[in-house]
Amino acid sequence: MGAYNYISELYRKKQSDVMRYLLRIRCWQYRQLTKLHRVPRSTRPDKARRLGYRAKQGYVIYRICMRRGGRKRPVPKGCPYGKPKTSGAVKQQKPERNLQSIAEERAGRRLRGLRVLSSYWVAQDSTHKYYEVILIDPHHKAVRRDPKINWMCAPVQKHRELRGLTHAGKKSRGLGKGAKFNGTIGGSRRACWLRKNSLKLRRKR
Repeated sequence: MGAYNYISELYRKKQSDVMRYLLRIRCWQYRQLTKLHRVPRSTRPDKARRLGYRAKQGYVIYRICMRRGGRKRPVPKGCPYGKPKTSGAVKQQKPERNLQSIAEERAGRRLRGLRVLSSYWVAQDSTHKYYEVILIDPHHKAVRRDPKINWMCAPVQKHRELRGLTHAGKKSRGLGKGAKFNGTIGGSRRACWLRKNSLKLRRKR
């Protein structure tokens, strides 16, 4: 059993004395830092490597702090003006995407020249959740010459986190196989709806 397996086992038992103490100390440390900051090395090297991180040039890790809780509806003075149909609740609303996906988006917007590969949870307390985001420099020679990762240098991978292409972003898109995911056959909910609601009068030519 290698060292990474031991680390993975530790993180599976978050209620153990060791992890509770570690997470409490880490949360205190992270609270003293800025919301988005670069980290010298991964807090969870086993998880980072499984997601594609390698400790070499061209790869960086940033830690981001996200405030927990729902999403209050952004209306002036808490009043949804207009038709009665739209005058629903203001509070008790939940965002469409998960916090991890929003964290990737914020990191990607701040660090525009880098590409978001993936992210993972590192700690949380009553108010915040902390994620570490793996970013890649698409212009670095070490990345461009590596056949395992140079797919990230393609122009179509620009801001993949904004388009729901990362692992966390895909979760809210309803993609999958089987009867439970019939609403997204064809790539997306929109593509599925358009196909089912379009009249196609095909004739033999």
